[in-house]
Amino acid sequence: MIASGSTLAYLGDAVWSLLVREYLIQEGEGKGDALQKKSVSFVSAKAQASFYDALHEEGFFTEEEEEYFKRGRNAHTGSVPHHTSVSIYRKSTGFEAILGALQLEKKWDRIEEIWHKVRTLKEV
Repeated sequence: MIASGSTLAYLGDAVWSLLVREYLIQEGEGKGDALQKKSVSFVSAKAQASFYDALHEEGFFTEEEEEYFKRGRNAHTGSVPHHTSVSIYRKSTGFEAILGALQLEKKWDRIEEIWHKVRTLKEV
């Protein structure tokens, strides 16, 4: 795959955002403010970094996915949001890179597995 880590993360961010938005709407959330507030618990850098940590600890990711994570984490993405540490931001970028790579490879079942696992973690 020839895409850079930051490009994979860019795509992965869109993939993840779409999954979260569809989920919230299916759950009956309909107002813009409520949707935005609830989506933050899935799409913020802190949330994504914690999802990665939990799944990584379980050995959930394949070796190939871990390589995509490293490409995203190590990518030079420019500025980091003021309210986020560099390490958290890079970890979330790595998580998004995994999703972006899976999207490019058309591995939608695997994206769904990750999404299902994260939703399970959020319910605990």
